[in-house]
Amino acid sequence: MRNPRLASRYAKSLVDLALEQGQLEQVFADMQWLQNVCKSSRDFVNLLRSPIIKADKKNKIVDVVIGEHVSPLTKAFITLLVNKGREKNLPEVAGAVITQYKEHKGIQTVVLTTATPVSEATKQAIVNKIQADSSYKNIDIETVVDDSIIGGFVLKAGDKLIDASIAYDLKAIARQFENNDFIYKVR
Repeated sequence: MRNPRLASRYAKSLVDLALEQGQLEQVFADMQWLQNVCKSSRDFVNLLRSPIIKADKKNKIVDVVIGEHVSPLTKAFITLLVNKGREKNLPEVAGAVITQYKEHKGIQTVVLTTATPVSEATKQAIVNKIQADSSYKNIDIETVVDDSIIGGFVLKAGDKLIDASIAYDLKAIARQFENNDFIYKVR
């Protein structure tokens, strides 16, 4: 069950505490690692969501999984989530911490969707073009490969979307044929 308000509140408290203790970069790295663990291990996420497993067992299992990979502050925060019964929201909280860190640092996330993987040079050229044409100075580019767009790219930056994909063009052509635009203009 998604609960973005809860995740945002817990994330804000962790980010504020990390800022106060001068550990923001470490907490950010910990949350990125934790988000990768949650994305790669469905069993771990199912363990967090299981109502059958008691909090003390979850704490032990989570402690073994995270081991020495995270800072003591992050470990204490995760223990707090488990003790409060909010461990099922841990993947969402990790994402919210990453988002709030990027907002704090002024980093804009740009999502580039292509039909095939793109090179680092192409990514850098896109970042340079976005920086030149917009007010975004710190850009974090995420790439997604989606062969359903056939070719071209889809670029999403904030609330802006540039769809230069072949699939979009084909849909536009199909709409023109459905509306019979060509027949009406000839007559």
